[in-house]
Amino acid sequence: MESLRFKAINDLTNQNGQDVEGSTKITGIFGENVFTLKTAREFLSDEAYKSLNASIKGGKKIDRAMANQIAAGLRQWAETKGVTHYTHWFQPLTGTTAEKHDSFFTLKGDGTALETFDGDALIQQEPDASSFPSGGIRATFEARGYTAWDPSSPAFIMEIGQGKTLCIPTIFVSYTGETLDYKAPLLKSLEALNKAAVEVCHYFDKNVTKVNATLGWEQEYFVIDEAFFNARPDLVLGGRTVFGHSPAKGQQLEDHYFGAIPDRIYAFMRDFEQESYKLGIPLRTRHNEVAPAQFECAPIFEEVSVAVDHNTLLMDVMDRVARRHKLRALLHEKPFAGINGSGKHNNWSMATDTGINLLAPGKTPKTNLMFLTFFVNTIKAVFDYSDILRASIASAGNDHRLGANEAPPAIISVFIGQYLYKVLNDVKERVGGKFDEQDEAILKLDLHRSIPELLLDNTDRNRTSPFAFTGNKFEFRAVGSTANCANPMTTLNTIMAETLKKFKKDVDTLIEKGEKKEIAIMHVIREYIVASEKVLFEGDGYSDEWHQEAEKRGLPNVRTTPKALDAMVNDKAKQLFESNHVLTHVELEARHEIELEKYIKKVQIEARVMGELATSHILPAAIKYQNELIANIKGLKEVGLPETASANQKQILTKVSEHVNKMSELVEKMIQARKKANAIGDTREKAIAYCDTIKEAYFDQIRYHADKLELLVGDEYWLLPKYREMLFLR
Repeated sequence: MESLRFKAINDLTNQNGQDVEGSTKITGIFGENVFTLKTAREFLSDEAYKSLNASIKGGKKIDRAMANQIAAGLRQWAETKGVTHYTHWFQPLTGTTAEKHDSFFTLKGDGTALETFDGDALIQQEPDASSFPSGGIRATFEARGYTAWDPSSPAFIMEIGQGKTLCIPTIFVSYTGETLDYKAPLLKSLEALNKAAVEVCHYFDKNVTKVNATLGWEQEYFVIDEAFFNARPDLVLGGRTVFGHSPAKGQQLEDHYFGAIPDRIYAFMRDFEQESYKLGIPLRTRHNEVAPAQFECAPIFEEVSVAVDHNTLLMDVMDRVARRHKLRALLHEKPFAGINGSGKHNNWSMATDTGINLLAPGKTPKTNLMFLTFFVNTIKAVFDYSDILRASIASAGNDHRLGANEAPPAIISVFIGQYLYKVLNDVKERVGGKFDEQDEAILKLDLHRSIPELLLDNTDRNRTSPFAFTGNKFEFRAVGSTANCANPMTTLNTIMAETLKKFKKDVDTLIEKGEKKEIAIMHVIREYIVASEKVLFEGDGYSDEWHQEAEKRGLPNVRTTPKALDAMVNDKAKQLFESNHVLTHVELEARHEIELEKYIKKVQIEARVMGELATSHILPAAIKYQNELIANIKGLKEVGLPETASANQKQILTKVSEHVNKMSELVEKMIQARKKANAIGDTREKAIAYCDTIKEAYFDQIRYHADKLELLVGDEYWLLPKYREMLFLR
């Protein structure tokens, strides 16, 4: 195995950045592989175009007759680009995407060969639902499931090697109607938010007929050379290194963040950006992140459903393009210990069809009051449902990341900045009992003067906050880098919809009692500020003091996934999702089961890899070194040197033997603990056993002895250090 290690280093020295050809202007290629409305206008009849446009913008159902025309236009467009196959592209609960390719080619009964694509094939397909995670909804013998076309996301052409495939974005449901993907609940949550937000908007502007949630994600990732990746079974199978000692130089000099981008990475970035632009993904930013070989890209804001599709698509594009450059993109939240992990910050806001960002203050008291309404309702939603929000970002990988190296802690809190904190405090203090005309005039004047139109520079950035206001949006920083954005966005949309519904009910009750509308709104805003102020925190989320303070405030601090997921299926969650028609009781229970099983399997894989590497690679290297020490000690004695000449060797031999014996013993104990955990019938209890007994009790102990052996054994040790391989990219 030693030769594999040094071969990887030698191969790396011969690698150069791959040339990337393409348009000098992004606008020249942007969206060229997307069936946009502009493209549809060219390939569809007026009737079909109007039907598609009404479905995309108004949510109207497309009938089968129009579907046939749209399908024909799609095929015609795709064939002009050399496409021969199509697929329903969906996002099952595996965490990746799924696709089954079918050709346009068909044979008629008389043997005539034709290229065809009809409305039925566009609207619906039947993948095997039992082969995807279902949490018990589908048994193996109950295989039928449906993918259904989602017109709100445009069809696109994916170029894979020399082939091209027409991809139709769809949702995925079981034969009995339960959702089996991330997209369907997201679309339902958007509708719930739209309905609740429009009704509240009508307090301020009757012209608002639609409210869309917007999302701008920031994707962090690591890149390492493919040879180093292939030399690490733990990276290949588990996505992170389970062994390896830290090198002398890591990120402590802070010289990588925003530094010059290495040539090979720059070529890779340009390549995946061009592929993304063709698919309509509006990437805007690229830069080095804090850790060695860590980078980030970010797009322009889009409507949530399209943004989710684009992020999911981008992760696939990045993986394909990285392989083309003899690199590997690592999206795991913590592929290397001791340095920053990778997150996916979700920048979320709401916008009306009249062009107003509901989380941006306006120029008048009325628009400022509308801003305060949605701003305070967001804080109230996060406070009331912080446990459910925490569950939405729970994963085995994210457990390693939360609470260290610029990642927020598991305590869900809201950062709004000192300026806005003072504004809310002033509202809380000023709004009391009844208002007279003079008080009302002063209040309106205060609203106009106290909140400027732009707040972009009036709030600092708190990297330790999981949910931070950044001027005209909230940044949900706790989302992990591998996550499908749909999961946290579905939760955020739903809790916001529920809070807005309650807000409207509370305001209407005061209005019915004779209170003026603006004063009623201010009274309820004050009540919500008082009720939710415990969730506001402006300080250091890493500090022990905050953890103690959060406990006093009653804020949950659930550090591990198995216990965080409990919030998915408590009575509060069931009422929340069912009342907003987003997820049923059965669907919640199924997803809870799926996430627990996913956690178990990922920890199980890591445990198996750890055991295999320890017994097949680390211990043999250590035993080989033991034999060399023994031979050396014997040789010194045979030539007549005194005992003191081999004293150091004997001391090293003793230490190596101790660590070999202890590691071997711990690996066997971990195997037995895994067998015992696997015998547990209840999935939640099994997940807790994997977390508490296997992961917490054994992983660190085994790693400790591996680290000690590496220091003693040196170059005979098979594994590379935790992240020294990344430093070779320069």
